[in-house]
Formats: sequence, C-alpha cells, structure tokens
Amino acid sequence: MTLTEPSRQTPVFGEFDVVVLGGGPAGIAAATAAARGGSHTLLIESYGFLGGMGTVAGVTNFCGLLANVFGKIEQVVHGVADDLLARMRALGGLNEPHLVFGDRIAAQAYDNAAFKVAADQLVLGSGAQLLFHALAVGVVMRDAGSIDAVLIETKSGRRAVRARMFIDCSGDGDLAFHAGAAFEKGTDGHGMMYPSTMFRVNGVDPARATDGVRQIGALMEQAQANGRRFARKGPIVKPQKNPSEWRVNVTQLSNPDGSPVDGTVAVQLSAAEVQGRQQIVDFFDFLRSDVPGFEKAYLLEIAPQVGVRETRRVLGDYQLSETDVLQCADFDDSIGVNGWMIEEHVAGNVALKWQDIPNCRGYNQLPYRMLLPRAMDNLLVAGRCASMTHMGQSAARVSGACFVMGQAAGSAAAMAIESSQGPRALDIALLQTRLRADGAWLGVTKDNDAG
Repeated sequence: MTLTEPSRQTPVFGEFDVVVLGGGPAGIAAATAAARGGSHTLLIESYGFLGGMGTVAGVTNFCGLLANVFGKIEQVVHGVADDLLARMRALGGLNEPHLVFGDRIAAQAYDNAAFKVAADQLVLGSGAQLLFHALAVGVVMRDAGSIDAVLIETKSGRRAVRARMFIDCSGDGDLAFHAGAAFEKGTDGHGMMYPSTMFRVNGVDPARATDGVRQIGALMEQAQANGRRFARKGPIVKPQKNPSEWRVNVTQLSNPDGSPVDGTVAVQLSAAEVQGRQQIVDFFDFLRSDVPGFEKAYLLEIAPQVGVRETRRVLGDYQLSETDVLQCADFDDSIGVNGWMIEEHVAGNVALKWQDIPNCRGYNQLPYRMLLPRAMDNLLVAGRCASMTHMGQSAARVSGACFVMGQAAGSAAAMAIESSQGPRALDIALLQTRLRADGAWLGVTKDNDAG
C-alpha cells in the first residue's frame, strides 16, 4: 500500500561548492580537505557530533592507522589523520597504540569525548560548515548522472542543499543510493558482515583484568559447557585511557533466521538495538562472575547505536578486492594505503586472513578509481561504502583507510571545482602532489615507484 503525498516547495538551505554527507572519519577528512582546498564546504551529519561509528557506535578504537611492515608496527596513514590525532592527544584523550590479534597488528584507543571535540575543531578550523541533526532523504537530479541537491529532514523541516560536487561518506551509501548509483550488498545481496553493539565498563582492576582477559577464550568455553550461550567467539576486551575503564566488542546481531542484520532496513535495525542490549547484559554478567579483575565492574555505557560494518558498497570504476589486500597491491592512481588485514565478521565468529607478514610490507595502496561511482559525474564516495568487494571491504572499511579515502575525495572535489572539471578528468599526478603536500603518505618507497 502506498500513500500519495501532496507536492511541496522545499526551501533551499544553502548553495555550496562541496557537500559532504556523513561525519565519520571519511567525512571529517573529506570536509577538511575540501575546505582547505578553497571550496565552500558543508558537512551534513545526522547526529549531534562527529566520529561516525567511532563515536556513535562506541568503537573508541582506531584500526588501520598502523600496519605490520616487515615485522615492525608502523603508522602508515598520515595527513588529515595526523591533525586529528594531535588534537586528541592535546586533549588527553588518545592512548598509545596497543597490540591486537596475537600481537600481529596494532590499534589505537581513544576517549569518545576527545574525538568529538577534536573533530569539531578540525572541521570548523578548516573553514567548512557543519549541519547536525540532518538526515538525507532524497536528491534532486540535474540529469541522470549529476546531482543538483540533496534533500534533508531537520528539526526545522525539509530543506534542500545544493552543490557543485557531492561526497557520500554516509557509510551506507545513502546519497549514492538516492541518486540511483549501482551498488552491492554482502556476498550475494544478503551475506553482509554481522553488526555489533559495543559497550564500556568501569571499576575494573587493571592488573588482574589484564591476566583475566588472556584466559577469556577458555573461560567462555567453560561457561558454555555449564550452559551459557554467547553470540560469537573472539571477544575484544581492552583498556581505555583510564586503566579502570575497558571497552568490549563481543556481541553479534542477527535476524530470527540467523542472517546478519541489514543496517539499511529500519525494522531489522530497530530489533537489533534491543537484541544488542540484551546480549550486553548477558556478557557483562559473565565478566563479573567469571573473569578475574571484573568482579566490581559496572556498566558505564552502551553505545547509542548498533555498530554497522557493511551495507551498500557503491560500484565504482574499480573494486578493491581480497587479492589486492592480501597481495599488498600497488596502483598507479594510489591515494594512500590500507594496512589492515581481512577481518570478516561471520556467523558466530571473526574470520581473519593475513598478508604474508612479517615477510611483506603489510599494506596495499588504495586507488582513486574506487571513489568514482559508475555513471555519476559530480559524486565521489569514500569510507566503508566505497567501491570494494565484500572481502576487500572486510579490510578497508576501518578508520585508517576511511581517513585516506576521505582526504583524497575532498582534495579531488576541491580540485574539480577549481579547474571546472569532473572528478574523472583530474590529472592524477596533480592530485597525488596535492595529497603529499598536505601530509598524506601514498605508500611509495624507493622500491616502489607506483603512484
């Protein structure tokens, strides 16, 4: 059944050179780079703060900033990401990198509050504007391949935002979807990665908990033998900046038939919020009763939203693949690198596939072409909805690669405005020169002259 809405005249909120949809790592970097490139830029975010899944889903942990380069953990993502990290460090909200997954790779924990404040400072300091509490609900097209305006719903009502260039950093590919761009989901339209609801606890005895979590796999097996049920194996239980505060990533959210929740389906997402909170209560009870160091812990925060790993992946001029990741691929149009391994969240578990570390450099370059949606003329896409296969996205969906893609998309959009060209017509060498000048590292070494 459908309902016919009356026609309406939609007020125009503003006209911009560049409009970025989504304020996660990709959107933060894109808006900052576009504004620094001289473009009148607006960043639209549906929540009241920036950070994307890193804040709203309680990830509190940057993955992919560092890679295992021939056995040595090194930071491989720079540029706008460095500016953000420096601001977070100055606020006292950034940990030093810590080893994960059997000490083969490192991540970097942070305080949510520091991320939110630093992101505000970074984006506004670049000259970009912010519009919070605005949800994209449609587009107006100039022609089949060109967007005229994005339609948003706000507390002030529906508005239209016009721009010359648009960058979709929504994570779900919402802007590209509304514009009619081609996309994929999962392996077969349904086999996406499972989402999780993150949570944090406080009141932890850090010394005893450090020993306790080393045994957590065995403790879970023993608890299962005694009748407990867990949604997945491979829990991640790690300390935050305050050593008595720990984050927990262990839930797995599914539909009644066992399939992964689709974060673009409202009914599924709504049910997943409730399911996630119940799984958290159950696992927290296990932590307190079975894991040393957590006996006096209390539940500090349940993330405001389900943490979504994969929904729409927009089809671009190139799809980053599993082979690209595992073989540490080079591209002539490199915009930066991904240093994360394949981390696929499958039913009941986390499946990892590694590059041949420590016998290889541990990172692949990311091609500019993966930011260019097919048949679209004034739209770029960056972040976990960029052009990747399911398995390629299982690696390059993390924040490090999102910063890389976002900075490249923002710089490219500004250059396209400046030169009155479409994004595909840009001179890649000039884009790479600008990225390098702005501190980005493209993965080029003396042994590798690509890019």
